[in-house]
Amino acid sequence: MFEELGDAGLVAEIERETRAAAASDSRRLRLIAELVNRRVAEQDDELLHWACDYWDAAAAEIAAAMGVAHRVASKEMRIAVALGDRFPRVAALFDEGRVSSRLIATITWRTLLVLDDEALRLIDEELVQRVTEWGPMSVDKLEQAIDTLIERYDPGALRRLREAVRARDVCLGKPDDVSGTVSLWGRLLAADGAALKKRMAYVLSGVCADDPRTAGQLRSDAMGVIAVLGDRLRCQCGNTDCPASAPDARGANTVVYVLADKAALEAEPDPYLSGDHDTIPIPREQVTVEPEPSPDASGHDAIEPSPPQQVEDEKPKKKPTAVLLDGGVVPTPLLAELIANGAKVRELIPPCDEPEPRYRPSAKLAAFVRMRDMTCMFPGCGRPAQFCDIDHTEPYPSGSTHASNTKCLCRIHHLLKTFWIGWSDRQQPDGSVVWTTPSGLTYVTRPGSRLFFPHWNTTTAELPPAAGASATTDRGVMMPRRKRTRAAQWARQIRAERARNEAHLAERAKPPPG
Repeated sequence: MFEELGDAGLVAEIERETRAAAASDSRRLRLIAELVNRRVAEQDDELLHWACDYWDAAAAEIAAAMGVAHRVASKEMRIAVALGDRFPRVAALFDEGRVSSRLIATITWRTLLVLDDEALRLIDEELVQRVTEWGPMSVDKLEQAIDTLIERYDPGALRRLREAVRARDVCLGKPDDVSGTVSLWGRLLAADGAALKKRMAYVLSGVCADDPRTAGQLRSDAMGVIAVLGDRLRCQCGNTDCPASAPDARGANTVVYVLADKAALEAEPDPYLSGDHDTIPIPREQVTVEPEPSPDASGHDAIEPSPPQQVEDEKPKKKPTAVLLDGGVVPTPLLAELIANGAKVRELIPPCDEPEPRYRPSAKLAAFVRMRDMTCMFPGCGRPAQFCDIDHTEPYPSGSTHASNTKCLCRIHHLLKTFWIGWSDRQQPDGSVVWTTPSGLTYVTRPGSRLFFPHWNTTTAELPPAAGASATTDRGVMMPRRKRTRAAQWARQIRAERARNEAHLAERAKPPPG
Protein backbone atom coordinates (compact mmCIF):
# COMPACT_ATOMS: atom_id res chain seq x y z
CA MET A 1 0.00 0.00 0.00
CA PHE A 2 2.87 2.37 0.83
CA GLU A 3 5.63 0.55 -1.02
CA GLU A 4 6.58 3.63 -3.04
CA LEU A 5 7.42 5.60 0.11
CA GLY A 6 10.87 5.52 1.65
CA ASP A 7 11.39 5.61 5.41
CA ALA A 8 11.51 9.41 5.47
CA GLY A 9 8.33 9.56 3.41
CA LEU A 10 6.54 7.19 5.77
CA VAL A 11 7.48 9.26 8.81
CA ALA A 12 6.44 12.47 7.05
CA GLU A 13 3.04 10.94 6.25
CA ILE A 14 2.62 9.81 9.85
CA GLU A 15 3.32 13.37 11.00
CA ARG A 16 0.87 14.81 8.47
CA GLU A 17 -1.89 12.38 9.44
CA THR A 18 -1.27 13.10 13.13
CA ARG A 19 -1.87 16.79 12.52
CA ALA A 20 -4.95 15.98 10.46
CA ALA A 21 -6.28 13.79 13.27
CA ALA A 22 -5.71 16.58 15.80
CA ALA A 23 -7.54 19.06 13.56
CA SER A 24 -10.38 16.56 13.23
CA ASP A 25 -10.51 16.16 17.02
CA SER A 26 -10.70 19.94 17.35
CA ARG A 27 -13.65 20.14 14.97
CA ARG A 28 -15.40 17.33 16.88
CA LEU A 29 -14.95 19.18 20.19
CA ARG A 30 -16.32 22.39 18.68
CA LEU A 31 -19.39 20.48 17.48
CA ILE A 32 -19.83 19.01 20.95
CA ALA A 33 -19.56 22.45 22.56
CA GLU A 34 -22.18 23.83 20.17
CA LEU A 35 -24.62 21.04 21.02
CA VAL A 36 -24.07 21.58 24.75
CA ASN A 37 -24.67 25.32 24.39
CA ARG A 38 -27.91 24.71 22.48
CA ARG A 39 -29.16 22.27 25.10
CA VAL A 40 -28.34 24.71 27.90
CA ALA A 41 -30.25 27.49 26.15
CA GLU A 42 -33.34 25.27 25.90
CA GLN A 43 -33.62 24.48 29.62
CA ASP A 44 -35.58 26.21 32.35
CA ASP A 45 -34.81 26.35 36.08
CA GLU A 46 -37.06 23.37 36.80
CA LEU A 47 -35.13 21.02 34.54
CA LEU A 48 -31.79 22.18 35.94
CA HIS A 49 -32.74 20.47 39.22
CA TRP A 50 -33.59 17.13 37.62
CA ALA A 51 -31.32 14.23 38.60
CA CYS A 52 -31.02 13.50 34.87
CA ASP A 53 -30.49 17.10 33.75
CA TYR A 54 -29.68 18.83 30.46
CA TRP A 55 -26.01 17.79 30.74
CA ASP A 56 -26.97 14.12 31.00
CA ALA A 57 -29.41 14.48 28.11
CA ALA A 58 -26.74 16.03 25.89
CA ALA A 59 -24.19 13.42 27.03
CA ALA A 60 -26.59 10.67 26.00
CA GLU A 61 -26.87 12.06 22.46
CA ILE A 62 -23.11 12.48 22.18
CA ALA A 63 -22.40 9.03 23.62
CA ALA A 64 -24.76 7.44 21.10
CA ALA A 65 -23.15 9.36 18.22
CA MET A 66 -19.61 8.46 19.31
CA GLY A 67 -20.40 4.91 20.44
CA VAL A 68 -18.88 5.51 23.87
CA ALA A 69 -19.98 5.32 27.50
CA HIS A 70 -21.90 8.15 29.18
CA ARG A 71 -18.93 9.15 31.34
CA VAL A 72 -16.61 9.35 28.34
CA ALA A 73 -19.06 11.63 26.54
CA SER A 74 -19.40 13.82 29.64
CA LYS A 75 -15.61 14.19 29.82
CA GLU A 76 -15.50 15.22 26.15
CA MET A 77 -18.19 17.82 26.86
CA ARG A 78 -16.24 19.25 29.77
CA ILE A 79 -13.10 19.57 27.65
CA ALA A 80 -15.01 21.07 24.72
CA VAL A 81 -16.76 23.74 26.79
CA ALA A 82 -13.62 24.69 28.73
CA LEU A 83 -11.53 24.94 25.57
CA GLY A 84 -13.99 27.18 23.75
CA ASP A 85 -14.85 29.44 26.70
CA ARG A 86 -11.48 29.73 28.44
CA PHE A 87 -8.66 29.13 25.93
CA PRO A 88 -9.56 30.64 22.52
CA ARG A 89 -5.91 31.01 21.41
CA VAL A 90 -5.01 27.43 22.30
CA ALA A 91 -8.20 26.31 20.55
CA ALA A 92 -7.01 28.04 17.36
CA LEU A 93 -3.76 26.04 17.50
CA PHE A 94 -5.81 22.90 17.94
CA ASP A 95 -7.87 23.79 14.88
CA GLU A 96 -4.65 23.72 12.87
CA GLY A 97 -3.61 20.37 14.33
CA ARG A 98 -0.51 21.88 15.95
CA VAL A 99 -1.27 20.48 19.43
CA SER A 100 -2.55 17.08 20.48
CA SER A 101 -5.85 16.14 22.07
CA ARG A 102 -3.88 14.80 25.05
CA LEU A 103 -2.37 18.24 25.63
CA ILE A 104 -5.80 19.86 25.37
CA ALA A 105 -7.27 17.44 27.92
CA THR A 106 -4.39 18.11 30.31
CA ILE A 107 -4.66 21.90 29.98
CA THR A 108 -8.40 21.98 30.65
CA TRP A 109 -8.09 19.65 33.64
CA ARG A 110 -5.08 21.25 35.33
CA THR A 111 -6.57 24.77 34.98
CA LEU A 112 -10.02 23.82 36.26
CA LEU A 113 -9.67 25.89 39.45
CA VAL A 114 -8.63 29.10 37.67
CA LEU A 115 -11.55 31.52 38.00
CA ASP A 116 -9.98 34.92 37.32
CA ASP A 117 -10.53 36.06 33.72
CA GLU A 118 -7.23 37.96 33.57
CA ALA A 119 -5.29 34.93 34.84
CA LEU A 120 -6.97 32.77 32.21
CA ARG A 121 -6.07 35.28 29.49
CA LEU A 122 -2.42 35.34 30.55
CA ILE A 123 -2.20 31.55 30.78
CA ASP A 124 -3.83 31.21 27.35
CA GLU A 125 -1.36 33.69 25.81
CA GLU A 126 1.71 32.06 27.33
CA LEU A 127 0.52 28.58 26.43
CA VAL A 128 0.29 29.62 22.78
CA GLN A 129 3.83 30.99 22.90
CA ARG A 130 5.36 27.98 24.62
CA VAL A 131 3.25 24.92 23.86
CA THR A 132 4.74 24.26 20.43
CA GLU A 133 8.25 24.58 21.91
CA TRP A 134 7.70 21.89 24.54
CA GLY A 135 7.70 19.01 22.10
CA PRO A 136 6.77 15.46 23.14
CA MET A 137 6.50 15.10 26.92
CA SER A 138 5.44 12.47 29.40
CA VAL A 139 2.16 13.13 31.23
CA ASP A 140 3.99 14.07 34.45
CA LYS A 141 6.28 16.56 32.70
CA LEU A 142 3.35 18.05 30.82
CA GLU A 143 1.43 18.58 34.06
CA GLN A 144 4.48 20.16 35.70
CA ALA A 145 4.94 22.57 32.79
CA ILE A 146 1.29 23.69 32.96
CA ASP A 147 1.41 23.90 36.76
CA THR A 148 4.36 26.29 36.47
CA LEU A 149 2.16 28.77 34.60
CA ILE A 150 -0.71 28.35 37.07
CA GLU A 151 1.68 28.91 40.00
CA ARG A 152 2.79 32.16 38.38
CA TYR A 153 -0.63 33.66 37.61
CA ASP A 154 -3.04 32.07 40.11
CA PRO A 155 -1.31 30.02 42.87
CA GLY A 156 -4.59 29.24 44.58
CA ALA A 157 -5.72 27.30 41.50
CA LEU A 158 -2.88 24.78 41.54
CA ARG A 159 -4.30 21.27 41.77
CA ARG A 160 -2.31 19.54 44.51
CA LEU A 161 -3.36 16.05 43.50
CA ARG A 162 -0.02 14.52 44.44
CA GLU A 163 -0.67 14.84 48.16
CA ALA A 164 -0.87 11.23 49.21
CA VAL A 165 -4.02 11.41 51.32
CA ARG A 166 -6.07 13.26 48.71
CA ALA A 167 -4.81 10.93 46.00
CA ARG A 168 -6.16 7.82 47.73
CA ASP A 169 -8.13 5.56 45.43
CA VAL A 170 -8.82 1.90 44.70
CA CYS A 171 -9.04 0.78 41.08
CA LEU A 172 -10.15 -2.46 39.47
CA GLY A 173 -9.22 -3.64 36.00
CA LYS A 174 -6.78 -2.66 33.26
CA PRO A 175 -7.03 -3.17 29.49
CA ASP A 176 -4.20 -5.73 29.54
CA ASP A 177 -5.68 -7.93 32.29
CA VAL A 178 -5.36 -11.62 31.52
CA SER A 179 -8.70 -13.38 30.95
CA GLY A 180 -10.17 -14.66 34.20
CA THR A 181 -8.30 -12.18 36.40
CA VAL A 182 -8.63 -8.50 37.23
CA SER A 183 -5.97 -6.09 38.48
CA LEU A 184 -6.46 -4.36 41.85
CA TRP A 185 -4.36 -1.43 43.00
CA GLY A 186 -4.74 1.76 44.96
CA ARG A 187 -3.87 3.79 48.03
CA LEU A 188 -5.60 3.62 51.42
CA LEU A 189 -5.37 5.59 54.63
CA ALA A 190 -2.82 3.94 56.92
CA ALA A 191 -5.49 2.97 59.44
CA ASP A 192 -7.65 1.38 56.74
CA GLY A 193 -4.64 -0.51 55.40
CA ALA A 194 -3.90 -1.91 58.84
CA ALA A 195 -7.53 -2.97 59.26
CA LEU A 196 -7.52 -4.72 55.87
CA LYS A 197 -4.26 -6.51 56.68
CA LYS A 198 -5.71 -7.70 59.97
CA ARG A 199 -8.90 -8.89 58.29
CA MET A 200 -6.95 -10.80 55.63
CA ALA A 201 -4.89 -12.53 58.32
CA TYR A 202 -8.10 -13.63 60.05
CA VAL A 203 -9.65 -14.94 56.82
CA LEU A 204 -6.48 -16.94 56.12
CA SER A 205 -6.01 -18.23 59.65
CA GLY A 206 -7.80 -21.55 59.10
CA VAL A 207 -5.82 -22.69 56.05
CA CYS A 208 -3.48 -25.56 56.88
CA ALA A 209 0.10 -26.15 55.72
CA ASP A 210 -1.01 -28.68 53.08
CA ASP A 211 -2.86 -26.06 51.02
CA PRO A 212 -1.13 -25.95 47.59
CA ARG A 213 -1.48 -22.20 47.05
CA THR A 214 1.37 -19.73 47.37
CA ALA A 215 1.22 -16.87 49.87
CA GLY A 216 0.31 -14.45 47.08
CA GLN A 217 -2.48 -16.69 45.78
CA LEU A 218 -3.86 -17.05 49.31
CA ARG A 219 -3.96 -13.28 49.78
CA SER A 220 -5.68 -12.87 46.42
CA ASP A 221 -8.31 -15.49 47.29
CA ALA A 222 -8.79 -13.91 50.72
CA MET A 223 -9.78 -10.64 49.04
CA GLY A 224 -12.49 -12.54 47.18
CA VAL A 225 -13.83 -13.94 50.45
CA ILE A 226 -13.82 -10.46 52.03
CA ALA A 227 -15.67 -9.09 48.99
CA VAL A 228 -18.61 -11.48 49.54
CA LEU A 229 -18.58 -10.86 53.32
CA GLY A 230 -17.24 -14.35 53.96
CA ASP A 231 -15.70 -15.46 57.24
CA ARG A 232 -12.86 -17.84 56.36
CA LEU A 233 -11.07 -19.06 53.24
CA ARG A 234 -11.67 -22.69 52.40
CA CYS A 235 -8.54 -24.86 52.50
CA GLN A 236 -7.65 -26.72 49.30
CA CYS A 237 -5.57 -29.43 50.96
CA GLY A 238 -8.18 -32.11 50.22
CA ASN A 239 -7.90 -33.65 53.69
CA THR A 240 -11.32 -34.73 54.94
CA ASP A 241 -10.42 -33.91 58.55
CA CYS A 242 -9.23 -30.35 57.78
CA PRO A 243 -11.21 -27.88 59.93
CA ALA A 244 -11.18 -25.33 57.08
CA SER A 245 -12.92 -27.56 54.54
CA ALA A 246 -16.30 -25.82 54.86
CA PRO A 247 -17.99 -24.56 51.66
CA ASP A 248 -16.24 -21.63 50.02
CA ALA A 249 -18.08 -18.35 50.65
CA ARG A 250 -17.29 -17.19 47.12
CA GLY A 251 -18.99 -20.20 45.57
CA ALA A 252 -22.04 -19.80 47.78
CA ASN A 253 -22.43 -16.23 46.49
CA THR A 254 -22.13 -17.22 42.83
CA VAL A 255 -25.00 -18.30 40.60
CA VAL A 256 -24.14 -19.98 37.29
CA TYR A 257 -26.95 -19.74 34.74
CA VAL A 258 -26.81 -22.31 31.96
CA LEU A 259 -27.43 -20.45 28.72
CA ALA A 260 -26.28 -22.51 25.78
CA ASP A 261 -22.91 -24.19 26.26
CA LYS A 262 -23.68 -26.74 28.95
CA ALA A 263 -20.35 -28.40 28.17
CA ALA A 264 -18.70 -25.58 30.11
CA LEU A 265 -20.17 -27.09 33.29
CA GLU A 266 -18.53 -30.45 32.65
CA ALA A 267 -14.94 -29.18 32.71
CA GLU A 268 -12.61 -30.34 35.47
CA PRO A 269 -10.85 -27.87 37.78
CA ASP A 270 -7.29 -27.21 36.64
CA PRO A 271 -4.80 -28.46 39.28
CA TYR A 272 -2.21 -25.99 38.02
CA LEU A 273 -4.27 -22.89 38.86
CA SER A 274 -2.74 -22.85 42.36
CA GLY A 275 0.76 -23.43 43.64
CA ASP A 276 4.11 -22.56 42.09
CA HIS A 277 4.39 -25.29 39.46
CA ASP A 278 6.23 -24.62 36.26
CA THR A 279 3.92 -23.91 33.34
CA ILE A 280 2.71 -27.16 31.76
CA PRO A 281 2.35 -26.73 27.99
CA ILE A 282 -0.72 -28.29 26.46
CA PRO A 283 0.24 -30.19 23.29
CA ARG A 284 -1.78 -29.53 20.17
CA GLU A 285 -3.81 -32.44 18.95
CA GLN A 286 -2.22 -34.47 16.20
CA VAL A 287 -3.74 -36.74 13.61
CA THR A 288 -2.05 -39.64 11.89
CA VAL A 289 -1.98 -39.58 8.09
CA GLU A 290 -1.32 -42.92 6.32
CA PRO A 291 0.21 -42.34 2.84
CA GLU A 292 -1.41 -44.44 0.15
CA PRO A 293 0.90 -46.93 -1.68
CA SER A 294 1.47 -46.21 -5.39
CA PRO A 295 3.04 -48.42 -8.11
CA ASP A 296 6.41 -47.40 -9.48
CA ALA A 297 6.94 -46.41 -13.10
CA SER A 298 8.12 -49.85 -14.22
CA GLY A 299 4.95 -51.54 -13.06
CA HIS A 300 6.64 -53.44 -10.23
CA ASP A 301 5.14 -53.72 -6.82
CA ALA A 302 4.60 -50.51 -4.94
CA ILE A 303 7.47 -49.04 -2.99
CA GLU A 304 7.23 -49.65 0.73
CA PRO A 305 5.45 -46.64 2.14
CA SER A 306 7.30 -44.44 4.59
CA PRO A 307 6.22 -44.48 8.25
CA PRO A 308 3.03 -42.59 9.10
CA GLN A 309 3.54 -38.82 9.28
CA GLN A 310 2.37 -36.77 12.24
CA VAL A 311 0.45 -33.75 10.96
CA GLU A 312 -0.87 -31.07 13.24
CA ASP A 313 -4.59 -30.54 13.13
CA GLU A 314 -4.94 -26.88 12.13
CA LYS A 315 -8.71 -26.69 12.50
CA PRO A 316 -9.66 -24.87 15.72
CA LYS A 317 -12.17 -26.62 17.91
CA LYS A 318 -15.14 -24.92 19.47
CA LYS A 319 -14.66 -24.36 23.18
CA PRO A 320 -17.47 -24.08 25.71
CA THR A 321 -18.09 -20.52 26.83
CA ALA A 322 -18.73 -18.90 30.19
CA VAL A 323 -18.96 -15.14 30.71
CA LEU A 324 -19.63 -12.59 33.41
CA LEU A 325 -22.56 -10.23 33.07
CA ASP A 326 -20.18 -7.39 32.21
CA GLY A 327 -18.85 -9.41 29.28
CA GLY A 328 -15.67 -10.72 30.87
CA VAL A 329 -14.83 -14.25 29.77
CA VAL A 330 -14.45 -16.87 32.51
CA PRO A 331 -12.08 -19.67 31.46
CA THR A 332 -13.80 -23.02 31.95
CA PRO A 333 -11.24 -24.30 34.52
CA LEU A 334 -12.07 -21.30 36.73
CA LEU A 335 -15.78 -21.95 36.23
CA ALA A 336 -15.22 -25.57 37.22
CA GLU A 337 -13.45 -24.43 40.38
CA LEU A 338 -16.35 -22.13 41.27
CA ILE A 339 -18.80 -24.99 40.84
CA ALA A 340 -16.59 -27.32 42.87
CA ASN A 341 -16.55 -24.70 45.64
CA GLY A 342 -20.33 -24.60 45.88
CA ALA A 343 -21.61 -22.19 43.22
CA LYS A 344 -25.30 -22.65 42.47
CA VAL A 345 -26.11 -23.92 38.98
CA ARG A 346 -29.47 -22.97 37.52
CA GLU A 347 -30.87 -23.58 34.10
CA LEU A 348 -32.14 -20.44 32.44
CA ILE A 349 -35.81 -21.07 31.79
CA PRO A 350 -37.28 -19.39 28.69
CA PRO A 351 -40.12 -17.01 29.54
CA CYS A 352 -43.74 -17.89 28.93
CA ASP A 353 -45.48 -16.68 25.78
CA GLU A 354 -48.11 -14.96 27.88
CA PRO A 355 -47.27 -11.66 29.64
CA GLU A 356 -46.99 -11.59 33.41
CA PRO A 357 -49.94 -9.98 35.20
CA ARG A 358 -47.99 -7.41 37.20
CA TYR A 359 -45.60 -4.47 36.76
CA ARG A 360 -42.58 -5.98 38.49
CA PRO A 361 -41.07 -8.89 36.52
CA SER A 362 -40.79 -12.24 38.26
CA ALA A 363 -37.35 -13.47 39.30
CA LYS A 364 -37.30 -15.89 36.34
CA LEU A 365 -38.20 -13.21 33.80
CA ALA A 366 -35.71 -10.75 35.28
CA ALA A 367 -32.96 -13.40 35.14
CA PHE A 368 -33.72 -14.14 31.48
CA VAL A 369 -33.67 -10.45 30.52
CA ARG A 370 -30.41 -9.80 32.37
CA MET A 371 -28.70 -12.86 30.86
CA ARG A 372 -29.94 -11.95 27.39
CA ASP A 373 -28.91 -8.29 27.51
CA MET A 374 -25.80 -8.60 29.74
CA THR A 375 -25.42 -4.79 29.84
CA CYS A 376 -27.51 -1.64 29.60
CA MET A 377 -29.18 -1.57 26.19
CA PHE A 378 -28.60 2.15 25.57
CA PRO A 379 -26.20 2.89 22.68
CA GLY A 380 -22.60 2.82 23.88
CA CYS A 381 -23.40 1.97 27.50
CA GLY A 382 -21.61 -0.99 29.09
CA ARG A 383 -23.13 -0.89 32.59
CA PRO A 384 -23.44 -4.57 33.69
CA ALA A 385 -26.99 -5.91 33.74
CA GLN A 386 -26.96 -6.75 37.45
CA PHE A 387 -26.72 -3.00 38.19
CA CYS A 388 -29.49 -2.05 35.74
CA ASP A 389 -33.24 -1.52 36.07
CA ILE A 390 -35.66 -3.68 34.11
CA ASP A 391 -37.40 -1.16 31.85
CA HIS A 392 -40.72 -1.60 30.07
CA THR A 393 -40.03 -0.46 26.50
CA GLU A 394 -43.71 0.34 26.00
CA PRO A 395 -44.67 1.78 29.41
CA TYR A 396 -46.83 -0.32 31.70
CA PRO A 397 -49.79 -0.91 31.75
CA SER A 398 -50.28 -0.25 28.03
CA GLY A 399 -47.09 -2.26 27.50
CA SER A 400 -46.96 -5.73 29.00
CA THR A 401 -44.46 -7.29 31.39
CA HIS A 402 -42.87 -9.70 28.94
CA ALA A 403 -39.37 -10.46 27.64
CA SER A 404 -40.29 -8.89 24.30
CA ASN A 405 -41.14 -5.61 26.04
CA THR A 406 -38.52 -5.45 28.81
CA LYS A 407 -34.82 -4.67 28.71
CA CYS A 408 -31.93 -3.60 30.92
CA LEU A 409 -31.27 0.12 31.33
CA CYS A 410 -28.91 1.71 33.82
CA ARG A 411 -30.55 4.27 36.09
CA ILE A 412 -29.41 7.38 34.20
CA HIS A 413 -30.61 6.04 30.83
CA HIS A 414 -33.84 4.77 32.40
CA LEU A 415 -34.54 8.29 33.67
CA LEU A 416 -33.56 9.78 30.32
CA LYS A 417 -35.89 7.52 28.35
CA THR A 418 -38.76 8.00 30.82
CA PHE A 419 -38.69 11.77 31.32
CA TRP A 420 -36.93 13.47 28.42
CA ILE A 421 -39.10 14.26 25.41
CA GLY A 422 -37.66 13.33 22.04
CA TRP A 423 -36.23 9.92 22.88
CA SER A 424 -38.10 6.86 21.65
CA ASP A 425 -37.30 3.15 21.64
CA ARG A 426 -38.81 0.16 19.88
CA GLN A 427 -37.98 -3.38 20.94
CA GLN A 428 -37.79 -6.44 18.68
CA PRO A 429 -38.74 -9.96 19.88
CA ASP A 430 -35.05 -11.00 19.92
CA GLY A 431 -34.24 -8.22 22.41
CA SER A 432 -32.77 -5.75 19.89
CA VAL A 433 -33.78 -2.14 20.50
CA VAL A 434 -34.15 0.62 17.91
CA TRP A 435 -33.43 4.02 19.47
CA THR A 436 -34.38 7.39 18.00
CA THR A 437 -32.74 10.52 19.42
CA PRO A 438 -34.25 14.01 19.76
CA SER A 439 -32.23 14.92 16.66
CA GLY A 440 -33.97 12.17 14.66
CA LEU A 441 -30.95 9.86 14.37
CA THR A 442 -31.48 6.12 14.77
CA TYR A 443 -29.28 3.54 16.52
CA VAL A 444 -29.79 -0.18 17.02
CA THR A 445 -28.49 -2.03 20.07
CA ARG A 446 -28.44 -5.82 20.31
CA PRO A 447 -28.29 -8.12 23.32
CA GLY A 448 -24.77 -8.75 24.59
CA SER A 449 -25.36 -12.50 24.72
CA ARG A 450 -25.21 -12.57 20.91
CA LEU A 451 -21.47 -12.03 21.04
CA PHE A 452 -20.75 -15.00 23.28
CA PHE A 453 -23.64 -17.33 22.46
CA PRO A 454 -24.44 -16.73 18.78
CA HIS A 455 -26.45 -19.96 18.56
CA TRP A 456 -28.72 -19.05 21.48
CA ASN A 457 -32.06 -17.99 20.05
CA THR A 458 -33.22 -15.13 22.27
CA THR A 459 -36.39 -14.51 20.26
CA THR A 460 -39.54 -14.53 22.36
CA ALA A 461 -43.20 -14.13 21.50
CA GLU A 462 -44.26 -11.26 19.27
CA LEU A 463 -46.64 -9.03 21.17
CA PRO A 464 -49.70 -7.29 19.75
CA PRO A 465 -49.41 -3.52 19.31
CA ALA A 466 -49.79 -1.76 22.63
CA ALA A 467 -52.49 0.79 23.18
CA GLY A 468 -50.97 4.26 23.10
CA ALA A 469 -50.11 5.62 26.52
CA SER A 470 -51.92 8.80 27.45
CA ALA A 471 -49.71 11.88 27.35
CA THR A 472 -49.06 13.58 30.69
CA THR A 473 -48.25 17.20 31.37
CA ASP A 474 -46.59 16.51 34.74
CA ARG A 475 -43.84 14.25 33.46
CA GLY A 476 -41.27 15.72 35.84
CA VAL A 477 -43.17 15.06 39.06
CA MET A 478 -41.57 11.66 39.61
CA MET A 479 -38.07 12.67 38.50
CA PRO A 480 -35.56 12.53 41.39
CA ARG A 481 -34.31 15.99 42.31
CA ARG A 482 -30.89 17.51 42.86
CA LYS A 483 -30.22 19.53 46.01
CA ARG A 484 -28.16 21.90 43.86
CA THR A 485 -27.95 22.40 40.14
CA ARG A 486 -24.97 20.82 38.42
CA ALA A 487 -23.37 24.23 37.88
CA ALA A 488 -23.87 25.22 41.52
CA GLN A 489 -22.40 21.94 42.76
CA TRP A 490 -19.42 22.28 40.42
CA ALA A 491 -18.76 25.87 41.58
CA ARG A 492 -19.04 24.77 45.21
CA GLN A 493 -16.41 22.06 44.72
CA ILE A 494 -14.05 24.50 43.01
CA ARG A 495 -14.44 27.06 45.82
CA ALA A 496 -13.79 24.40 48.45
CA GLU A 497 -10.62 23.17 46.72
CA ARG A 498 -9.36 26.72 46.24
CA ALA A 499 -9.99 27.45 49.92
CA ARG A 500 -7.85 24.48 50.92
CA ASN A 501 -5.12 25.62 48.55
CA GLU A 502 -5.17 29.18 49.86
CA ALA A 503 -4.96 27.94 53.45
CA HIS A 504 -1.94 25.89 52.43
CA LEU A 505 -0.33 28.93 50.77
CA ALA A 506 -0.99 31.12 53.83
CA GLU A 507 0.61 28.53 56.09
CA ARG A 508 3.62 28.27 53.79
CA ALA A 509 4.02 32.08 53.71
CA LYS A 510 4.35 32.40 57.49
CA PRO A 511 7.81 33.44 58.64
CA PRO A 512 9.86 30.75 60.37
CA PRO A 513 9.66 30.75 64.16
CA GLY A 514 12.23 33.13 65.56
